[in-house]
Amino acid sequence: MSMLTPPGMGGQYRIKGDRHPRMRRPRNRRKIVLAGVAAVTALGLTGWGTLQLIDVFSGDDGSTAQAADRTDDKCAPADSEPAGKSTDGKSATGKRPSGRTGALPKPGAITVNVLNATAKSGLAADTADELKKRGFKVGEVANAPGSLDGKVKATGLLVGATGAKTIDRLKVLGFHLKGAETRYDHRKGADVDLVIGKNFKKLTAEKDATRALTALVSPAPKPSGGC
Repeated sequence: MSMLTPPGMGGQYRIKGDRHPRMRRPRNRRKIVLAGVAAVTALGLTGWGTLQLIDVFSGDDGSTAQAADRTDDKCAPADSEPAGKSTDGKSATGKRPSGRTGALPKPGAITVNVLNATAKSGLAADTADELKKRGFKVGEVANAPGSLDGKVKATGLLVGATGAKTIDRLKVLGFHLKGAETRYDHRKGADVDLVIGKNFKKLTAEKDATRALTALVSPAPKPSGGC
């Protein structure tokens, strides 16, 4: 063994003459492969993150389509339902029921019985005269029956037969007595009752009743924007 050979390194690593042995370690292929995979993964994540940032700053998150949908909704009638949908599980017709059979009746087509359920005398007669001035037909003018006498706490109670036509009559009459309650019975006639209650002072001003009734029957203005 040569004096230049380190201890324990005989055989092929013997130093002969002026040639020195190469001391580098053998290559580890597994580490090289793992390093390559890690590099590719890092590049992929970097590219994905860049795309996400582009989407955020460009605002392309579907807001344009949502804005278009909101614009279309403004053009839809207020009493319409989306096609194919129904809250009662049945086939949808596209519109909610309005609760009316057609145009509201005029006061002249409504016969009102005026009944006084208070201890104040003369209220039924005075109220009946005012309703006549406003175009209503007046039927019976009297005290309320015992089942209602002193038991109506609101401004009044409007009573009529069940059915869509009676609903319309009471709706028109209700504009002339704000705060009145509504009740239905099984009477056969088309007349309705206005029962004066404890909180009654006077009928609603005729101009206010007419304005509210006009707003109800007038069509809503169409929204601007070409709808």
